[in-house]
Amino acid sequence: MITTVVRDRAVTVMSLMALVVVWWGVAAWVATPRTFPGPAAVAAILWSEVTAGPLLAHLGATLTRVVAAFGLAMGLGAVLGVLLGTMPRVNRWIDPWLVVALNLPALIVIVLCYLWIGLNETAAITAVAFNKMATVAVALREGARTLDRPLADMARVYRLSWGARVRHVVLPQLAPYLAGAARNGLAIIWKLVLVVEFLGRPDGIGYQIHLYFQLFDVASVMAYALSFIIVMLTIEYGLLQRWEGHVTRWRMVVA
Repeated sequence: MITTVVRDRAVTVMSLMALVVVWWGVAAWVATPRTFPGPAAVAAILWSEVTAGPLLAHLGATLTRVVAAFGLAMGLGAVLGVLLGTMPRVNRWIDPWLVVALNLPALIVIVLCYLWIGLNETAAITAVAFNKMATVAVALREGARTLDRPLADMARVYRLSWGARVRHVVLPQLAPYLAGAARNGLAIIWKLVLVVEFLGRPDGIGYQIHLYFQLFDVASVMAYALSFIIVMLTIEYGLLQRWEGHVTRWRMVVA
């Protein structure tokens, strides 16, 4: 097991290193640093922005929005999904709404939230959360449909409290669906937060990318994007994948 984990991590590191090599090769082939800077030039700007620039402040603003929107989307989406999965009649009425929400372009939702609510944090977080909530609801609806009814009946026979049923019967069965929705949701929310910042916030990574886009400063745009990618990879491999492995370990035991 340990050998497999080490091997997988080594493959991940080598894959990322190969990506950097490809980046360096393309930059050398293009040979126009202003249009396509190489890894060294971007890393130098990134280090300068971290040590003497505003990058950390803007990164903090972006992460705050990501956490708020992620929590709102996961919470509301999970509750809605479980209700729809356990109440077929309600699901028949609400399912068309979910289809509309799933196919509504994110840009339209963001623009409408800014027009209706204003250029503020509430609009930004609401737009991002709404765009992701439907996907979470669909995932948890499928999970709720697979809940083991005999286990629920046994819990009632033993007179478990509502909290004990949720903790020991429902959540272990829904955990894999929650983990999948969380990984997929976070990947999308990262991108949407940058869009809302690009369009209407005075700070954040998206705002800085918009600023350097206007200046046609490709290296700075890539430096800020790289900072975001580093944080995203850290969360993905350091937290989410470990959590998903933890909550799905019972499947390997059963298999």
